[in-house]
Amino acid sequence: MSAPTVEATNGAKEVEEKKMEDVQPTEVAASMTTEASTAPKSEQEEKDKMLRAVRQIEFYFADSNLPFDKFMWTLHTANPEHWVPIKTVASFKRMREFQPLGLEWVVKALQLSEELEVDAAGENVRRKTEVQPPKGQFERSIYAKGFGKEDPTLQKRLEDFFNKYGKTNAVRMRRVDGTKEFKGSVFVEFADYKSVEAFLNADPKPTWEGQELLIMSKEAYCDMKIKEKGLTGKAADLRRQSIAGSGRKGFNAFKEMAEKEKGDKKGKDKPKPEVYLEFLGNKIRVHEEDGGSVKPEDVPFVKGASLKFEGAGDDVSFDEIKGTLKERFARAPFVKYSKGDSWGLVGFDKALSEDDVNYVKENLKKLSGKDITWSIPDG
Repeated sequence: MSAPTVEATNGAKEVEEKKMEDVQPTEVAASMTTEASTAPKSEQEEKDKMLRAVRQIEFYFADSNLPFDKFMWTLHTANPEHWVPIKTVASFKRMREFQPLGLEWVVKALQLSEELEVDAAGENVRRKTEVQPPKGQFERSIYAKGFGKEDPTLQKRLEDFFNKYGKTNAVRMRRVDGTKEFKGSVFVEFADYKSVEAFLNADPKPTWEGQELLIMSKEAYCDMKIKEKGLTGKAADLRRQSIAGSGRKGFNAFKEMAEKEKGDKKGKDKPKPEVYLEFLGNKIRVHEEDGGSVKPEDVPFVKGASLKFEGAGDDVSFDEIKGTLKERFARAPFVKYSKGDSWGLVGFDKALSEDDVNYVKENLKKLSGKDITWSIPDG
């Protein structure tokens, strides 16, 4: 069954587009590439374009991105079966190249994916497998510097450049906090250790526009920064954890789920606090029964502070009594009444004057549509 459409707001789209600007997938299944290479040129070009679209959408849903992207995670969890509207994903900025081709073209392209599936209506897409915490990201990542200034084509050129050395999950352009200026360096997460070795041990060494790049493993970069700053002990550990993360600051679905589970467990184990109310200078325990109630025997008796009504219907509303009397009495009275009875007691927080008694008699002549009488009960 198709999932309900989830529309992306303009604000959410802008946030998503900004986040996706510096992160791009570069993995294409080898079997797909081989199949495409045997097709006529026009067909091959069309399939190549579809594979690029699929690659981009697969990245949105990948373990290396989905649990660290708050907007995508919101879409993923909005539906209990994790269907995400294709038209929402197709509207992202990194999909702009394919938008003129129409939504049906994107749906057709998604049929090539081995990682994603489309629903019967062709309206929604989801992963074929459960989201897993990515493993070995730190060990499969490298640092490279020397890419000069940014231009609109740089992201794609970087992807093509690193693609020569092996499959990658993401190419992340590093930016200055605050200004978002490109630092001229990147973190690249390769799909396997073999590709990491191929890049770091390449001969000749990797160059960019004729200039040799500064390259090292992400772990070596981490050690270099710790040494530069003279960090030791806990400070060094915190710095290492910061660099060794997913490459993104902020949202982490796994962390949030763990904290929620911990909070839920803590809430279940923690006893609920006792609740009391003050009445006639005494604290009376409020019990959970009936949404919060007090036991009649806990209510103190003060001579002249109670009135008895008789002749009421069998379904008296407490609000009918309290709502009327709140105009005169600052504290709401306590009402003792059992459903089905024709009588009840109303207790006040002070001894009533003659004027107080007359006010009650004049303003509460009926309860549940029946005439009632008021009296001062015997001690």
